[in-house]
Amino acid sequence: MLAIKTERLTKFYGQARGIIEVDLQVPQGDFFGFIGPNGAGKSTLIRTLLGLITPTEGKAEIFGRDSVACKLNNLGDIGYLPSETALYRGMRVRDILTLSAKLRHLDCTKEANELAARLGLDTTRKIEELSFGNRKKVGLICALQHKPRLYILDEPTSGLDPLAQKELFAILEERNRAGATVFLSSHILPEIARYCKHAAVIREGRLLVCDSVSSLGHTGVKRVTLRGIAAPPVIEQARHMQFGESAVQFLFSGTPAELLTALSDLQFTDFSVTDPELDEIFLHYYAKEMP
Repeated sequence: MLAIKTERLTKFYGQARGIIEVDLQVPQGDFFGFIGPNGAGKSTLIRTLLGLITPTEGKAEIFGRDSVACKLNNLGDIGYLPSETALYRGMRVRDILTLSAKLRHLDCTKEANELAARLGLDTTRKIEELSFGNRKKVGLICALQHKPRLYILDEPTSGLDPLAQKELFAILEERNRAGATVFLSSHILPEIARYCKHAAVIREGRLLVCDSVSSLGHTGVKRVTLRGIAAPPVIEQARHMQFGESAVQFLFSGTPAELLTALSDLQFTDFSVTDPELDEIFLHYYAKEMP
């Protein structure tokens, strides 16, 4: 069964573009990464999946149920963390967690306490006393404490210290091994490379690529380093060029013959051609088709 399925999913805000004809499939039990630059449409897609906004065209399904018609049933199966967590001021953390559980007609006290201990969150403090990172932990526990079938997390590690980030992914991997599906929207490319099984890249509202993380690395793109060069060269198929200390490095998206032709008129003392890191591959997709 698919945890998430969209067909030609489109959302416009008046004349403003949200997402355009997005076809996406996320199998149940996947650990899925969803990436793209700011304004690409990530949050619009997530809110449409949750039934919080209605699509202009197309449809979305959660575990085979329509995202709009079956919104309440779907939300019972989802743990959602928005990119910016809004919490009631004047309440203590433990009361927020209890309220979140009661809205689902559940008692999650034991699980909430265990998660707070693992993430290093003091549940006796009031919301207005918390740092941004600790408020993020409150939102995470609200999303995790009822042990849903699907986690939809929008930028979950922003504001978290490295230890909390590590512990969060340990929790998510445990839940994933137990059968839950994780849908992770993130700007932090190494997170996607390290933890996700599959990933999709969205830019300007359109899905550019969706594949296994291992397959995304086989794009034909190479990292090229030239040493002993006086100035950055002008190479049409080069992206993300960096120059310093008589060396230049860039991603090249053409064939080996095209690379040799591009280098034939340049003056340099040494060069290397290697496979790029996965985060560099994602950056290649970010820049794809841009002028």
